Amino acid sequence: MDQANKKEPRFHGEVTEKSHKNMSRIRGKDTSIEVILRKALWAKGYRYRKNYTKLPGRPDIALTKYKIAIFCDSEFFHGKDYDSLKEKLDKGKNADYRIKKIERNIERDKEKDVLLRFQGWSILHFWGNEISKDVEGCIKVIEEMIFEQKMSGE
Repeated sequence: MDQANKKEPRFHGEVTEKSHKNMSRIRGKDTSIEVILRKALWAKGYRYRKNYTKLPGRPDIALTKYKIAIFCDSEFFHGKDYDSLKEKLDKGKNADYRIKKIERNIERDKEKDVLLRFQGWSILHFWGNEISKDVEGCIKVIEEMIFEQKMSGE
């Protein structure tokens, strides 16, 4: 292949084979944390839409009956404890790229929350570790929100 037909690299800086392999395994939907939460909701009798494209931000789970949008966020890519994470990123490879990417994700999360609230939706964000370690606690939070909506609607 000649130089003119080569594609630009997707990542800035040098990408090792190992990092490429790791990054290629990151999925945008049907992640393990989403599946855990969906199965628990289904077992409790709640029906939902997954990756609901009709809403801003394409919520991982949308309980349309109750207008609740649920996002299952990974700690790394959505910036949990961002100040300490940023310090670690500054010391690593591709620091500028990763910091810019995570900051944009945080900003995008806030933007989509505003749009959803404007459309009358309630929003829940769960961190991956919350779901993995205490899925019943997450279900309880969802059920409390459903209960509050039923009470305010009557």
